[in-house]
Amino acid sequence: MAGAYLAGSHRLLGAGVLYVGAGYFGLLLLRLGPGGLQNVLFVLFVVWANDIGAYIAGRLIGGRRMAPKLSPGKTWAGAGGGLVFAIAAGLGVAMWAGAGHAGQYRAEGLAAVLSVFAQAGDLMESALKRRSGRKDSGTLLPGHGGVLDRVDGLLAAAAAAVVWQFAWQGLYLWQ
Repeated sequence: MAGAYLAGSHRLLGAGVLYVGAGYFGLLLLRLGPGGLQNVLFVLFVVWANDIGAYIAGRLIGGRRMAPKLSPGKTWAGAGGGLVFAIAAGLGVAMWAGAGHAGQYRAEGLAAVLSVFAQAGDLMESALKRRSGRKDSGTLLPGHGGVLDRVDGLLAAAAAAVVWQFAWQGLYLWQ
């Protein structure tokens, strides 16, 4: 019985290492690539706006829970608010960086995709915590669920942004 638990723990640890590594490697690739600073700022602002919008809409509107067993505070209204804020932030960064009309549409589309990945990353990290029987992923940031809880959406969005950039092969993510 103990051996089966340890084997499951190692798989969970391996999944966590891959998740964190892919996200940080994604940020590094975005920064070192062409248009690096603007691309990293795009991802950061989209994820931050997503978190802020989800919090505001979830608190103001409330409603049906997304995944009550994984993350009881997340609502569908919050997900919608996060999506709207993320699109606005992505459009703002793209316009600031001089995106043309077509680039603005692409920025909105990518921001929507990254919003979904950020929310999925947040839920995945919640699932990992629940599976391991922990409320927080660490104690470095008291009251915040740990450092991983602050960057979980960013890690997923950064990995998705790298895939997007390779697929489109543009200088900037919105080209």
